[in-house]
Amino acid sequence: MTPERERTLLLIDDEPAQGRLIGAIAARAGWRMLRAENGNDALLLLESGDGETVDAVLIDYWAPTTDGIGLIERMVAARPGLPLLVITAQSRVAIAVEAMRAGASDFLAKPIAPERLIAALEAATETKARPGELRPLSEKVSQSLPFEEIVGSSPDFRAALAIAAKAARSRVPVLLDGEPGVGKEVFARAIHAASPRAKQPLHVLHCGGAPANLIESELFGHEQGAFAGAFEKHLGKLIEADGATLFLDEVTAIPADVQAKLAGALESGMVRSIGARYGRETDVRIIAAADNGLMEQVAAGNFREDLYYRLAIVQLTIPPLRARSGDIPPLARHLLARIAGQPGMRALGITDDALSLLMRYDWPGNVRQLQDTLFRAAIGCEGAALTSSDFPHIAQAVQLAEARPSGHAIAVPAFAEGPGITLYEADGNLRPLSEIQADVIRLAIGHYRGRMTEVARRLGIGRSTLYRKLAELGIDSSAA
Repeated sequence: MTPERERTLLLIDDEPAQGRLIGAIAARAGWRMLRAENGNDALLLLESGDGETVDAVLIDYWAPTTDGIGLIERMVAARPGLPLLVITAQSRVAIAVEAMRAGASDFLAKPIAPERLIAALEAATETKARPGELRPLSEKVSQSLPFEEIVGSSPDFRAALAIAAKAARSRVPVLLDGEPGVGKEVFARAIHAASPRAKQPLHVLHCGGAPANLIESELFGHEQGAFAGAFEKHLGKLIEADGATLFLDEVTAIPADVQAKLAGALESGMVRSIGARYGRETDVRIIAAADNGLMEQVAAGNFREDLYYRLAIVQLTIPPLRARSGDIPPLARHLLARIAGQPGMRALGITDDALSLLMRYDWPGNVRQLQDTLFRAAIGCEGAALTSSDFPHIAQAVQLAEARPSGHAIAVPAFAEGPGITLYEADGNLRPLSEIQADVIRLAIGHYRGRMTEVARRLGIGRSTLYRKLAELGIDSSAA
């Protein structure tokens, strides 16, 4: 059997310290690293024998003597399809947007967390990478939202939201269950923001992104000299979050021995760092998240039952996006409004034909994937609104899914769960009837693909009445 070729990362950066850090992170994930201090050196290296083995490029936009946008355009021309990731400061997201318009495939904000860098490299180079607007993004649009701004009107989603809002007022642990991308971190942040601990920061540990052998140290901390490489004392998240809230994402990634230690800490309230002689009493509120099927993991012996029941004092399941397709139109508009607030972005509308297309896709990555898709489409949009032509790969996926025999899994058709209309304003009051009525008509036009006779028949009104209402409500049948 032929051994798998070692992947190669080309880093364009002139900071030795950052280069060593990135090289160490990449090596841990099985990558070797080549380095160029400027764009000209990078282009020469790509044309060499070593350059032929490069699988991804990571460029610090502010590398001296580097014209970032020009370099990206030249590299895209020289090696079409080569994944190119841009490093930028948090305050320079607008630069990342410009870079993506020039052809960069993703961006990472400083400071770079090891798990985010590794995940970005893996996503960029996976053999069956999603094309075009379906490619995932490494960075997220800000996810802090109060409960009243979380969009969703399907019964299951509203029930989960009600449980979360009620649990926020207490200090008991909460377990969030649901598929990747459904918004578990959004719920966690909303719970914390509505809790008595809201004045304290929300501490976060993404267990799935941390190396298994370091999770215990990340949770409990360690003393200096506790193990090889422990050159200084480190406070773990359970101590840092004393008096506050700790969000543990992907708790199933916690190793079995650490699960036992965590269960004991939650029962006693005592946290003992690795290498410490004594424990320390803490008061931490835990919000944990797991993908669907945590109870099955318990039954299979892969997750400790005692820890499960300590985490699941309050448990709620967030439904997948495909189960609430009626929420997609208001959710898409809401996400576009948030995207417009990002540096380098602008306000965009979205047409009914685009919304109809989005509703026919099954969204395996859920809300997170919808947000990434809208972000990428918005970057490339030159008009005032996104149309179905801005989502060519979704259109292709939907066409293929709908062409399959009925016995195969297909995308959920629009409104399979009934129309999901947002009934309430952000302040909790009902929306005006005219706005609700306009949304119903827009969704009907999208669902029946502009066939106005069918729209009128299904709404129980005549065609002349339908067109009169379109005029009264200011609705264009081709635009939202």
